[in-house]
Amino acid sequence: MFRLIWTTGVSICDFLQRYMPSNSLIRATRRRSGLKWGVPGMLVAGVYLVAAAALVQWVADGGPDWVNLVVLVCLWNALKFVVNGPVTVVLLVRARGEESLASRALRRVPASEEAADAVAPGT
Repeated sequence: MFRLIWTTGVSICDFLQRYMPSNSLIRATRRRSGLKWGVPGMLVAGVYLVAAAALVQWVADGGPDWVNLVVLVCLWNALKFVVNGPVTVVLLVRARGEESLASRALRRVPASEEAADAVAPGT
């Protein structure tokens, strides 16, 4: 029974990570080419917060109670985007630092060593 519950939970988590729009957008901003979009992507959190506020107002005016679950999902997604912005800034700074170190290392290698490596790469 435990195995069935575990497998079902993993399958649901896998589905949500692959196909939900917010997770796809966050995954795209975590790639090297998308790191610069992390901070502007934080604006999406505002959209989620406005949607959550509108839904809360709807429930307060007599809407169905199950809409509170959608409010929680909106708030969770807003939190994910707010946290993702600073994380992508840190990842971008680290990636640019590594690229800078690599380019400096390439500039410091004398031309004679490059030619020796090209002639005998295995030795």
